[in-house]
Amino acid sequence: MEKIRPLTGALLAVLLIAAPAAPLPVPEHLVYEVTWSGIKAGSALLEVAPQGEELRLTNTIRSTGIVAAFFKIDDRTESVITRAGKPKFFRENKREGSYRAAREATFNFTSLKANSVDLLKRIEKSDAITPRTYDNLSSIYFIRSSELTPGQSISFDIYDTQRLWNTEVRVVRRQELKTPRGTFKTVMVTSRLTHNGEAAKVGNATFWFTDDSRRVPVRISTTMKIGEVTLTLVEGG
Repeated sequence: MEKIRPLTGALLAVLLIAAPAAPLPVPEHLVYEVTWSGIKAGSALLEVAPQGEELRLTNTIRSTGIVAAFFKIDDRTESVITRAGKPKFFRENKREGSYRAAREATFNFTSLKANSVDLLKRIEKSDAITPRTYDNLSSIYFIRSSELTPGQSISFDIYDTQRLWNTEVRVVRRQELKTPRGTFKTVMVTSRLTHNGEAAKVGNATFWFTDDSRRVPVRISTTMKIGEVTLTLVEGG
């Protein structure tokens, strides 16, 4: 994702495969306050809901107040995944200032192909993926379902309908995090995106997950063209 990218970065020379942690809670409803340079900028929502034998993940971000007056953000991202966490379908609808995007992708792990369509430009294409490929949203839940030990690194790929990003997640340290909702024991995780060896200029993120089996993202900080944006949990978890 070019402007707000929910996640992560490059391949490691030494790859450490994450062992699965406890299954994620279903359903789940997490509400966040969004700040930009210390100014309240809007709200965000992360949801997990059952959909038959699958799970539907949803993320919405909307700007409010003074920020919405000069840079309106209205994004909705959806991902349908198997109970094992593999993505099947991805959809994003974005409005970020003058930028607009509406895209979909379907994942086939038998042929290792992702078929995507740009709904605004009416362009369809097929791209090669790897067995460890996720979309922007399901990648967050992949990290949450992993065993996060300080010093560990996890490598995988993210397909955002435009390109395949090599992803590196580093588990930095355990940290006690104070928020308006209370104090949490967390695990701090950084992420980095690269494509053909070139690092992404925006979208690299830092996460603070609760240091328990649920791995609730208490805070998410990510880079955008307008600067650093932070999501802080205010409800749920």
